[in-house]
Amino acid sequence: MTRFRLVLEWDGRGFLGWQRQPHGPSVQGALETALHEVTGEAAAVQAAGRTDAGVHALAMVAHVDVMKPFAPFRLAEALNARLRAAGARVAVLAADVAPPGFHARFSCVGRAYEYRIVCRRAPLTFEAGLAWRLPRLPDVAAMRQAAGYLVGRHDFTTFRSAQCQAGSPVRTLDRLDVEARGERVVVRAEARSFLHHQVRSMVGALVHVGLGKAAPHAVRAMLEARDRAALPLNAPPDGLWFAGARYPATEPGVSERFTPGLAPVEPTIGNPKTS
Repeated sequence: MTRFRLVLEWDGRGFLGWQRQPHGPSVQGALETALHEVTGEAAAVQAAGRTDAGVHALAMVAHVDVMKPFAPFRLAEALNARLRAAGARVAVLAADVAPPGFHARFSCVGRAYEYRIVCRRAPLTFEAGLAWRLPRLPDVAAMRQAAGYLVGRHDFTTFRSAQCQAGSPVRTLDRLDVEARGERVVVRAEARSFLHHQVRSMVGALVHVGLGKAAPHAVRAMLEARDRAALPLNAPPDGLWFAGARYPATEPGVSERFTPGLAPVEPTIGNPKTS
């Protein structure tokens, strides 16, 4: 039995989220179907985090245990071929053999999300479903000021879904940056873990401020209310991207920095003759 570590990218449009669903397509389901076709095994794929319907991923880390011997490169190539044939907009960017004790979810010490906003009056064409369109550029300076009230350890009850199953609403938000790039605004959030809908809720509050509908300090009042009803706006899933996962630097081949890949997928990894 070999545990493989994978770095995944996907387009969330058309998926009901990461987690396997009995009533519709999921990213996990697409991967596990491809794995079964490649290996003949009913293997479960575990990821660093779960994403909702319509949410995308740039570099989701996952792991899977496989009995059949495979070189990581050959496994990645075979999975990508099966996913492509099935029309699943999922790609394996990197693969390697996981270090002992590695678990994609429980070994993870940090997660990063990006939220993408396009500010223009015209509707989105190429990026429809991949970003949130606003009719005008918000006040980015006000959004940055408002974001400062959310960084740190807080009770984020206001900013979590009513369906959130986390045992505690307390989280430590390490980073919440707002960057303007021409007609685009990108919000980046980093924490060890997030509550259900936390990033979308925080972005919604920041945009509410950026559009002049509330002062920056109103976000502090929302936070202190500890009441979901105090949230003025929840951003749609379209613009949300899982950007990366971080693992302890003590694990071989892993950096403490958020990175799009943990190891390159190259023919030199492993022994191609074993596949």
